[in-house]
Parts: sequence; structure tokens; C-alpha cells
Amino acid sequence: MPPTTKPLTVTCPTCGKDVAWLPENRQRPFCSQRCKLIDLGAWAAEDYTVAAAEDSPQEDDLHPRH
Repeated sequence: MPPTTKPLTVTCPTCGKDVAWLPENRQRPFCSQRCKLIDLGAWAAEDYTVAAAEDSPQEDDLHPRH
């Protein structure tokens, strides 16, 4: 009999519940549609941000052509 493998589990980013990472779980990495929508709402409300470095001005920006 082949050994059974335990499915990979991840933590739901919204509620912290353990979630099996399986193709049948269409909400992964979330545990439910509710947690998925809560996360989407947080992004829409700009509760999350991604840091970005300010670009330095390009040479063309400093000396525009006329």
C-alpha cells in the first residue's frame, strides 16, 4: 500500500484558519468566499499598500526638447 501524503496546508490570510491547498478548494489561499471578499474589500478600501521607490528623473525630463 503506498504511503498517504498529507496535503499542503496554508494559513488563511484573513482569519488565520488552516486551509488545505487542494485543487478542489477554489477559494485558496482563503478558507471561504467570505474571507476572500473581506480581503478584496480591504484592497478596494486601500487598507493595504505596496511600497514603491520614487523614480529618479530621466535626463529627457530634465532637459525637454522644444
